[in-house]
Amino acid sequence: MPAHEGTRTYDAVIVGGGHNGLVAAAYLARAGRSVLVLERLGHTGGAAVSSRPFAGVDARLSRYSYLVSLLPDKIVRDLGLTFRVRGRTISSYTPVERGGRATGLLVGGGEERTRRAFAELTGDEREFTAWQRFYGMTGEVARRVFPTLTEPLPTRAELRARVGDEAAWRTLFEEPIGVAVEENFHDDLVRGVVLTDALIGTFADAHDPSLAQNRCFLYHVIGGGTGAWDVPVGGMGALTDALADAARAAGAEIVTGHEAVRVDTDGRTAEVTYRTADGEGVVAARHVLVNASPRELAALTGDPAPEPAEGAQLKVNMLLKRLPRLKDSSVDPREAFAGTFHIAEGYQQLATARAQAAAGQLPSAPPSEIYCHSLTDPTILGPHLAERGYQTLTLFGLHTPARLFAQDNDAVREELLKSTLAQLDAHLAEPLADCLATDADGRPCIEAKTPLDLDRDLGLPGGNIFHRPLTWPYADEGTGRWGVETRHAGVLLCGAGAVRGGGVSGVPGHNAAMAVLGE
Repeated sequence: MPAHEGTRTYDAVIVGGGHNGLVAAAYLARAGRSVLVLERLGHTGGAAVSSRPFAGVDARLSRYSYLVSLLPDKIVRDLGLTFRVRGRTISSYTPVERGGRATGLLVGGGEERTRRAFAELTGDEREFTAWQRFYGMTGEVARRVFPTLTEPLPTRAELRARVGDEAAWRTLFEEPIGVAVEENFHDDLVRGVVLTDALIGTFADAHDPSLAQNRCFLYHVIGGGTGAWDVPVGGMGALTDALADAARAAGAEIVTGHEAVRVDTDGRTAEVTYRTADGEGVVAARHVLVNASPRELAALTGDPAPEPAEGAQLKVNMLLKRLPRLKDSSVDPREAFAGTFHIAEGYQQLATARAQAAAGQLPSAPPSEIYCHSLTDPTILGPHLAERGYQTLTLFGLHTPARLFAQDNDAVREELLKSTLAQLDAHLAEPLADCLATDADGRPCIEAKTPLDLDRDLGLPGGNIFHRPLTWPYADEGTGRWGVETRHAGVLLCGAGAVRGGGVSGVPGHNAAMAVLGE
């Protein structure tokens, strides 16, 4: 459709100023295209933001997404981003009581130390040997698959050939991941630690025939070609601030408080109607990139709504006056909380929690995992807080689908938070409540977000952090060359719901920009 007289026209209009939209804007503007980014909220960043959630407290937390693995170095280099990550010397700590004593499994600090930790927990080195073999396999798959994420979609056969290991392909792409977990490992705690990567934000069983858990596992172990999960220096907002700066420096126009409400296209030109506090406006473009969920894309274009999505996590942010002491006195809390601290995540515990939630009940022992950003990157704390030993804690709970909160979100949130923290307290030598800082009004520095909260605040469908079930990183019927194409010519999906979306990666934004520039 030709643009109406007086309508501003751009080469590309991007709906949504989350990190993927900013990546696309920066690439397109650097290529000389005129770009407008419309953001509904009063700030850019989407779920990849930092904020000070506690009144009068100078702690800038990664409020929603919090670790980086899937962001390719290629994007950082291409866009000249002033953004860094730091690795964690400790991968994970999982406390457990065995033989009437508090113990646990610490993974990290060097191969020999990890070997000893496995032997002390299990009595021999067989589980450690299996661990090395299993993650050697996933590491090789990561090295081969990760670079394809910023290339045109390979076919299934092409990706299989790229992996080049039929046993690995069967393990990750064809059989439920529970098969490999049970064949390779025998200790319940070790099995649970492995399985958690298949369940982050995904409500599935180890043997789910849909293989949703396999897709989740795959994206959690291929990041950077190594599977490492790193801490963003300055918090997650440092990334989106750098992206916004890069996009603006290249000439992109970014406006906040502008909510896109409709996209009309005739295949040659599109018009985007947006709403502000002052009324409505219209802009035209050759391409519209929707950095939002498939649900939002359908609403904008008038298409039928996709199958409902559902998130299944609890996100909790905390500020502590000090780290709590552990019942397992052999481990320094500064090490235990520096990696991923697994709570109630034994293999059987995870299965029980999944079954209870599927039956409509809150898990009796809610599984979750915690890490302390400020141990690796204290810059997110004001100097006076850092000097006094304050620390942040981020908790991510599993197996709590949105349906459990439908009747009374506030009441269920409080009940779940209480029982989740009780699971943590069971491994502490002092109550967590005694360690919590207080804000300027004397309230404990703790906030919790359910799937319904994330839907309301960020537009995540059902609170699903991936916007929809994760996809395999290869072409399927109708996926298009880059996995961002839609049935509307000139309208692309560049959010987490694109093929190879999910996580803080910038991959859908990069791929949507490449689709535009390649025409």
